[in-house]
Amino acid sequence: MAAHCTCTAFLTVFILVSSVLTACFLSGSDGTCPVVSLTAVTVLALLWLRRLRRRRGAETDRRVCVLVLGDIGRSPRMQYHSLSLSKHGFNVTFCLFGVSKLRMLFLSGGPRLLTYVTKVILQVLQLLFVLLRMDAQSHILMQNPPGLPSIAVAWLVSVLRGSTFIIDWHNYGYTIMALSHGQRHPLVRMAKWYELFFGPLAAHNLCVTNAMKDDLQENWGIKATTLYDRPASIFRETPLELQHELFMRLADTYPQFQSERSDEADVQVERTVFSARDLTGDTVTLRAERPALLISSTSWTEDEDFSVLLKALEEYEGFIKGGSSLPSLVCVITGKGPQKEHYMKLIDSLSLQHVKICTPWLEAEDYPVLLGSADLGVCLHMSSSGLDLPMKVVDMFGCCLPVCAIDFNCLHELVKHEENGLIFRDSQELAEQLKSLLSEFPSSGGRLGAFRSSLRSSRGQRWDDNWDQNVLPLITAP
Repeated sequence: MAAHCTCTAFLTVFILVSSVLTACFLSGSDGTCPVVSLTAVTVLALLWLRRLRRRRGAETDRRVCVLVLGDIGRSPRMQYHSLSLSKHGFNVTFCLFGVSKLRMLFLSGGPRLLTYVTKVILQVLQLLFVLLRMDAQSHILMQNPPGLPSIAVAWLVSVLRGSTFIIDWHNYGYTIMALSHGQRHPLVRMAKWYELFFGPLAAHNLCVTNAMKDDLQENWGIKATTLYDRPASIFRETPLELQHELFMRLADTYPQFQSERSDEADVQVERTVFSARDLTGDTVTLRAERPALLISSTSWTEDEDFSVLLKALEEYEGFIKGGSSLPSLVCVITGKGPQKEHYMKLIDSLSLQHVKICTPWLEAEDYPVLLGSADLGVCLHMSSSGLDLPMKVVDMFGCCLPVCAIDFNCLHELVKHEENGLIFRDSQELAEQLKSLLSEFPSSGGRLGAFRSSLRSSRGQRWDDNWDQNVLPLITAP
């Protein structure tokens, strides 16, 4: 704390002295004052820079700032970076930025462009204030997007303080903006220029796919290392006992998990719609007549069109009403985001008898348990750039959960059609895939069982080994 106060005091004195000397320079009549002013300001600037770059030996070399201009809860990859750094003895400082409700009210009163520019200026000042006040860091590891204005500010602070600047490219920010504004909007063009100009200034770059690695090299002049997302160790198949415990907790809030039969008065058996626990022997079994558990997760943003899933569920309902021997469905959609209210209205307007839709908000520790309990996953992520991959599918595969995913350019780097899941292009194709995969449910055979067996036998690297192989050498390089 003392170091922070000293640095702030030194900066304040520097500004005051500079102002006085500048005034002297402007008002002085002889040639001595300008020379003295320039010399004094230069010396003070050099002393300040020297103080900013001051290192404390090995202690500073083990400090890493992880910078996210947004909600860290929606960035598991940056959380995993931080955990890996900590495991290797690095002191990790989180630098997280959001926009408070109060400030959003303050900014919402003017034109949209002015509001955006004002927001960026405030974030620049906040970032500079925080990054210059914290202890010297050996590395600044930043997520992009969002990268405006954090790329430029993080690079500047890295230069001033002698830190190594690393960008982890999850996507391109300007392509996400284009979903709302269109490719030709001035803000989108400015954001693209900004990323193209400041992106190459990083000392090292990470990215999420080989397709993005090639694009960064060919179109941006950036040499990047591909660090595929890998599931953390918490993502695995869930034992029956833990499944039942989760289903019981969810049944307290969500009727879709409650046992439907009203004649089940046996006090020796504890039931949910999926599972039953024999209290006499304390054994858990899955119910033979249970519905299939379908799961998807989302941030409810423009890059995921959930009307595709809703239409497919309507078609699946039609298959059952038409006489197809298919199980009922409980479709769980987790997450929160700006378009959730819009889709909730669509869900409420549906008239489904054999398909129930549930949109719970799960605790962080419950999400991997639910994934490991599900029968099939669905992914509607459409990459804005066509170059990133959905983390939700990575987590599902960690739980050996087969996936139906909507098609886009580089999806093949993750989902292997007819090997670990299926790829679809529209709601009709998804409905046919649901029908095919669930035709033998709850049998462990059939295509669904084959995909799950393939995932069990082809488990690749987990996050820790992948990180040690690709990122640790960058962090520890002299």
